[in-house]
Amino acid sequence: MDGTTQPFLVDSHCHLDFPEFEEELDAVVARAGEAGVAYMVTISTHLSKFPQVKAVAERFPNIFCTVGIHPHQAATEKVTSAEELADLAAHPKVVGIGETGLDFYYERSPRDIQETQFRAHIRAARMTGLPLIVHTRDADDDTLRVMDEEYRDGGPFPGLIHCFSAGREVAEKAVAMGLYISISGIVTFKTADDLRDTVKDVPLDRLLVETDSPFLAPVPKRGKRNEPAFTALTAAKVAELKGMAPEDLAQRTTENFFALFTKAADAVKAMG
Repeated sequence: MDGTTQPFLVDSHCHLDFPEFEEELDAVVARAGEAGVAYMVTISTHLSKFPQVKAVAERFPNIFCTVGIHPHQAATEKVTSAEELADLAAHPKVVGIGETGLDFYYERSPRDIQETQFRAHIRAARMTGLPLIVHTRDADDDTLRVMDEEYRDGGPFPGLIHCFSAGREVAEKAVAMGLYISISGIVTFKTADDLRDTVKDVPLDRLLVETDSPFLAPVPKRGKRNEPAFTALTAAKVAELKGMAPEDLAQRTTENFFALFTKAADAVKAMG
């Protein structure tokens, strides 16, 4: 799919190296294309498993990847410096830094270690110019504090809040810092009225869509394993909230993706 005849979607956040996809990865990628999802970014959660993440991206021309450590693994994975992350990000298929951030819901890693890792990832994003993929759960105040301190002390950095489910203040302040907001299948859930109200007000030029697959399958697939093809279901709900046609929402979110993920944009141009 080259996008010349109709708008296509990008799944800006999935985990295609996870075992849930191992037996049928080719079919999963094919179904994504059939659903109008032309490109995917498979996200690093463990630095120790980065080779597997990278291998998925190397296997498929329309899949990119990131490098980073999820806050759940902040205490058990090797503590990285910004320079180490930046070196790994030099690989041609690496288009982002993370996912990283703060998760105080499960607290699988101590909060201070999560914050240390978060700051290292922010600095790597600033060093490389690659977007930071931010995970935040039950940590709105501290996430904003860290980002604001890094923004004020070190300057701006590109990035997004992935799988957005935080409060309106997080969206507003992230956008003010120049970040984007990525919407997952949560927006389709019955209990997500507050999120839907927030999405209506997020500037259209700062919106992305994602699956976070294999998790969080959107309605009507909720309860099943999520996969990149289901990006179309989330995008349809976002289009409804924005009062626009799905194909127009697809075009805008894809333009936004390539505006943020400039390394991916350059790679796609080079592929012709």
